[in-house]
Amino acid sequence: EDYVAGAIHCFGSIAVEEDEVIAFAKRFDPQDFHTDPEAAQRTPFGGLIASGWHTAGLMMRLYADHYLTKVGSLASPGVDELRWIKPVRPGDTLSVRVTILDAVPSRSKPDRGVVTSFIEVLNQADEVVMSMRAVNMVLRRPF
Repeated sequence: EDYVAGAIHCFGSIAVEEDEVIAFAKRFDPQDFHTDPEAAQRTPFGGLIASGWHTAGLMMRLYADHYLTKVGSLASPGVDELRWIKPVRPGDTLSVRVTILDAVPSRSKPDRGVVTSFIEVLNQADEVVMSMRAVNMVLRRPF
Protein backbone atom coordinates (compact mmCIF):
# COMPACT_ATOMS: atom_id res chain seq x y z
CA GLU A 1 0.00 0.00 0.00
CA ASP A 2 2.93 2.35 0.67
CA TYR A 3 4.67 1.79 -2.67
CA VAL A 4 3.69 3.43 -5.94
CA ALA A 5 5.48 2.72 -9.20
CA GLY A 6 7.48 5.77 -10.21
CA ALA A 7 7.92 7.12 -6.68
CA ILE A 8 11.47 8.26 -5.93
CA HIS A 9 13.07 8.28 -2.48
CA CYS A 10 16.42 10.01 -1.85
CA PHE A 11 18.26 9.67 1.43
CA GLY A 12 21.42 9.29 3.36
CA SER A 13 24.88 10.62 3.47
CA ILE A 14 27.88 8.52 4.31
CA ALA A 15 31.55 9.44 4.05
CA VAL A 16 34.04 7.10 2.43
CA GLU A 17 37.06 6.91 4.73
CA GLU A 18 40.51 5.81 3.52
CA ASP A 19 41.20 3.60 6.54
CA GLU A 20 37.86 1.80 6.03
CA VAL A 21 38.52 1.35 2.29
CA ILE A 22 41.88 -0.27 3.05
CA ALA A 23 40.63 -2.39 5.97
CA PHE A 24 37.67 -3.74 3.99
CA ALA A 25 39.82 -4.54 0.97
CA LYS A 26 42.57 -6.20 2.99
CA ARG A 27 39.97 -8.55 4.39
CA PHE A 28 37.65 -9.10 1.42
CA ASP A 29 39.08 -7.75 -1.88
CA PRO A 30 42.89 -7.59 -1.59
CA GLN A 31 43.89 -5.81 -4.77
CA ASP A 32 46.57 -3.09 -4.75
CA PHE A 33 44.25 -0.35 -6.02
CA HIS A 34 42.09 -0.98 -2.91
CA THR A 35 44.81 -1.61 -0.32
CA ASP A 36 47.98 0.33 -1.20
CA PRO A 37 47.75 4.09 -1.86
CA GLU A 38 51.23 4.20 -3.45
CA ALA A 39 50.69 1.22 -5.75
CA ALA A 40 47.22 2.54 -6.61
CA GLN A 41 48.85 5.67 -8.08
CA ARG A 42 50.39 3.48 -10.79
CA THR A 43 47.09 1.90 -11.85
CA PRO A 44 44.64 3.21 -14.47
CA PHE A 45 42.59 4.57 -11.53
CA GLY A 46 45.42 6.93 -10.55
CA GLY A 47 44.78 6.42 -6.84
CA LEU A 48 43.06 4.40 -4.18
CA ILE A 49 39.49 3.29 -4.89
CA ALA A 50 36.95 1.45 -2.76
CA SER A 51 36.07 -2.14 -3.56
CA GLY A 52 32.73 -2.37 -5.33
CA TRP A 53 31.65 -4.73 -2.55
CA HIS A 54 32.53 -2.06 0.02
CA THR A 55 30.40 0.41 -1.96
CA ALA A 56 27.56 -2.13 -1.95
CA GLY A 57 27.95 -2.47 1.82
CA LEU A 58 27.77 1.31 2.28
CA MET A 59 24.63 1.37 0.11
CA MET A 60 23.10 -1.37 2.25
CA ARG A 61 23.83 0.62 5.42
CA LEU A 62 22.02 3.68 4.03
CA TYR A 63 19.20 1.53 2.63
CA ALA A 64 18.68 -0.21 5.98
CA ASP A 65 18.93 2.96 8.08
CA HIS A 66 16.70 5.20 5.97
CA TYR A 67 14.40 2.91 4.03
CA LEU A 68 14.03 -0.64 5.32
CA THR A 69 13.50 0.53 8.90
CA LYS A 70 10.40 2.43 7.74
CA VAL A 71 8.70 -0.65 6.30
CA GLY A 72 7.98 -4.17 7.44
CA SER A 73 10.97 -5.58 5.56
CA LEU A 74 11.17 -9.37 5.55
CA ALA A 75 13.82 -10.43 3.08
CA SER A 76 15.15 -10.09 -0.42
CA PRO A 77 15.27 -12.95 -2.89
CA GLY A 78 18.09 -11.14 -4.69
CA VAL A 79 19.32 -8.30 -6.85
CA ASP A 80 19.83 -8.03 -10.59
CA GLU A 81 21.90 -5.84 -12.87
CA LEU A 82 24.44 -4.78 -10.23
CA ARG A 83 26.76 -2.25 -11.87
CA TRP A 84 29.79 -0.37 -10.59
CA ILE A 85 29.78 2.65 -12.88
CA LYS A 86 32.41 5.01 -11.49
CA PRO A 87 35.19 4.52 -8.95
CA VAL A 88 34.44 5.49 -5.37
CA ARG A 89 37.36 7.20 -3.65
CA PRO A 90 38.29 8.09 -0.09
CA GLY A 91 36.77 11.48 0.65
CA ASP A 92 33.64 10.84 -1.41
CA THR A 93 30.24 11.23 0.24
CA LEU A 94 27.57 8.81 -0.93
CA SER A 95 23.78 8.98 -0.95
CA VAL A 96 21.07 6.69 -2.33
CA ARG A 97 18.16 7.19 -4.74
CA VAL A 98 15.47 4.49 -4.89
CA THR A 99 12.91 4.44 -7.70
CA ILE A 100 9.96 2.11 -7.19
CA LEU A 101 9.45 0.07 -10.35
CA ASP A 102 6.66 -2.24 -9.22
CA ALA A 103 4.73 -3.16 -6.07
CA VAL A 104 2.36 -6.12 -6.05
CA PRO A 105 0.75 -8.34 -3.42
CA SER A 106 2.34 -11.75 -3.02
CA ARG A 107 0.35 -14.43 -4.84
CA SER A 108 1.14 -17.09 -2.23
CA LYS A 109 1.20 -15.07 1.00
CA PRO A 110 -1.53 -12.41 1.25
CA ASP A 111 0.13 -10.68 4.25
CA ARG A 112 3.13 -9.76 2.07
CA GLY A 113 3.99 -7.65 -0.91
CA VAL A 114 6.80 -7.76 -3.44
CA VAL A 115 8.50 -4.45 -4.25
CA THR A 116 10.92 -4.09 -7.15
CA SER A 117 13.17 -1.02 -7.04
CA PHE A 118 15.99 0.53 -9.02
CA ILE A 119 18.66 1.67 -6.58
CA GLU A 120 21.36 4.19 -7.46
CA VAL A 121 24.31 5.24 -5.32
CA LEU A 122 25.46 8.80 -6.00
CA ASN A 123 28.61 10.66 -5.02
CA GLN A 124 28.82 14.26 -3.83
CA ALA A 125 28.74 15.48 -7.46
CA ASP A 126 25.44 13.61 -8.01
CA GLU A 127 27.21 11.16 -10.31
CA VAL A 128 25.86 7.62 -10.25
CA VAL A 129 28.64 5.33 -9.02
CA MET A 130 26.65 2.11 -8.57
CA SER A 131 23.21 0.83 -9.54
CA MET A 132 21.11 -2.31 -9.21
CA ARG A 133 17.57 -3.69 -9.33
CA ALA A 134 16.39 -5.04 -6.00
CA VAL A 135 13.42 -7.15 -5.02
CA ASN A 136 12.14 -6.92 -1.44
CA MET A 137 9.48 -8.81 0.44
CA VAL A 138 7.56 -6.53 2.80
CA LEU A 139 4.66 -6.96 5.19
CA ARG A 140 1.40 -5.44 4.05
CA ARG A 141 -0.45 -3.14 6.44
CA PRO A 142 -1.05 -3.46 9.32
CA PHE A 143 2.42 -4.49 10.51
